Amino acid sequence: MDYVFHSAGVTKAKTAEEYFRGNAEGTRNMLDAVSQYNPGLKRFIQISSQTAAGPSPGPSPVTEETPPHPITTYGKSKLKSEEACAEHRGTIPITILRPPAVYGPRDKDIYEFFKTMSKGLQPMVGMKEKFVSLIHVGDLVRGFVLAAESEKASGQTYFISSSQVYGWKEVGEVSRRVIGKSAFRIKIPEAGVFAIAAFSEFFGLFSKRPVLINFEKARDMVQDYWTCDSSKAQRDFGYRQEIPLEEGIRNTVGWYRSKGWL
Repeated sequence: MDYVFHSAGVTKAKTAEEYFRGNAEGTRNMLDAVSQYNPGLKRFIQISSQTAAGPSPGPSPVTEETPPHPITTYGKSKLKSEEACAEHRGTIPITILRPPAVYGPRDKDIYEFFKTMSKGLQPMVGMKEKFVSLIHVGDLVRGFVLAAESEKASGQTYFISSSQVYGWKEVGEVSRRVIGKSAFRIKIPEAGVFAIAAFSEFFGLFSKRPVLINFEKARDMVQDYWTCDSSKAQRDFGYRQEIPLEEGIRNTVGWYRSKGWL
């Protein structure tokens, strides 16, 4: 192989050990294998996450220079995977990429948002608007390839993101238009999100599967800004968002409908 795109990982787990074994140790195993069997690799692309950097402390998006401050076990495990990459940077050409929230065909996480919208409801967390960087999978994969083929990107870390920040109210308006159904907005107080997480975690004790909303997911959801800046990627290898929000949502909803998901 000339290139390795390491995108496997654990996004939901019942214990911290599962997160670190799947994300940190899994990455270290991949790097050890490359060192041993393919020292001539052209590039190792580590697909990390904005959660490794943490949410934006205010309206200004986080950049690659922002000190990492993950707020969940998942984010901490992804940061550990980046640290594993740092241990091999002297022998393997590595590029670390941090996507924000990703939507598009085949996605099952933000799909829950579109499914709720199709039923005529739009839950809104908190009493004020929350903002997010949001990228369509087509733009994201194009960013992966551009980074892999860029000599300048070797040894670097980048956010691959949308060029603008979206409020969830705007995302809901566009989704409503595309789906063709009005949606009633329900504002859920942040305390209510943690209450839902408490019930979810309690019933999750009787299941072998991790629950959809737990305390850590609730902590994610109540943040005012999950935003990041992809200017460095644009400067170094010409990445920029090409799929506008409405076009991306139309493509995503169309795929869900074609598969009977919506």
